[in-house]
Amino acid sequence: MIRQLRGGRLILAGLLALGVSACAATYTNHGYIPPAEDLEMILPGVDTRDSVAETIGRPAASGIVSESTWFYVASRHRHFTYNAPEVVERDIVAISFDSRGTVENIRELGLEDGEIVRFSRRVTESNIQEVTFLRQLIGSVGRVNIAEALNGN
Repeated sequence: MIRQLRGGRLILAGLLALGVSACAATYTNHGYIPPAEDLEMILPGVDTRDSVAETIGRPAASGIVSESTWFYVASRHRHFTYNAPEVVERDIVAISFDSRGTVENIRELGLEDGEIVRFSRRVTESNIQEVTFLRQLIGSVGRVNIAEALNGN
C-alpha cells in the first residue's frame, strides 16, 4: 500500500514537471554574422568583394536591386505555447560596395534599428475571362491532333 502511494506521488510529480516544462519558452537561432575580430580585418577603401568573401564568407542575402550591399543577418526567436514566434534579438551587418567593388562602408544594426515592413498582398487572377476548368477542358478537345501526338510529330 505504501509502495503504491509512493508510486502515485512519483507519477504525479513527473506529470507536474512535464506540465510546467511544456509552458516554458523555447528559443531558436537563425542566420550568421561574422565575429567582431573578423570584421575589424576588413578595411573600407582597401578590401574588395573577393577579399571580403575570403575573410568572412559570402552572405546569405545581398542587395535587392544590385550587389552593392551584402547583408549578414542573425536572429533569435522565442516560441511560447501557441503564440506566434517573437524576434527577441536581431543583429545585421551591412557591407556596402562602390561601383568598382571596393568596400565603402560597414554598418552594424540591431533589433532597435529595424523597421516593420508591411507587404502588400496583390493576387493575380488566374482566370481573367472567368472560364471554368470544365469549359477549358471541353474547349481543348478539338485542338488536339491524336495522330500527331501518337507519332511524336
